[in-house]
Amino acid sequence: MQLKPYARNLAVALSLALLAGCSSGGGTQDGSMDGTRGGAGSGVAGSGVAGSGVSGSGVSGSQVGGTGFGSGTAGQQTDGRIPQQRTIYFEFDSDRIRSEFEPVLASHARYLRENGNARVVLQGHTDERGTREYNMALGERRARSVERFLSVQGVSPSQVEVVSYGEERPAVRGQNEETFAQNRRVVFAY
Repeated sequence: MQLKPYARNLAVALSLALLAGCSSGGGTQDGSMDGTRGGAGSGVAGSGVAGSGVSGSGVSGSQVGGTGFGSGTAGQQTDGRIPQQRTIYFEFDSDRIRSEFEPVLASHARYLRENGNARVVLQGHTDERGTREYNMALGERRARSVERFLSVQGVSPSQVEVVSYGEERPAVRGQNEETFAQNRRVVFAY
């Protein structure tokens, strides 16, 4: 029957609309920076990050490893190969997926849907600011955000594994916003 593909597409469209509606309410998805976030060991304010003058303002593609992620075609493959761009980046202290990376995630979702035997490990990373425990949790939240995006796109949960490395495996070393931005990432490891 022809109704099944339409129903699936409708479900995906409604899920995306719901996700977009949930993320446009203002504020941050992962709490405030004033120490009001709940949970044991989750307060960043005590780590010297809050009030440090570090903002989560945007980082251009040329600032983050020359990935050119603002180009609109990054990571998109149509020939059944694993997408080339395998890293997406996050704002400071955030697990919200930035809109410029949605095409990259969509290409990975397409690849995984078309290749049911393919498996991916989503590796969540953070910069070095914050406690080790907080960064492990933030890295996991980032990877879980990507996992949810892929799930909404129809990727089977059995194809995806999440791991957090927190601050333990930096892409680059340094003490400035440019290097911090390169370490706030999720890597697709096939």
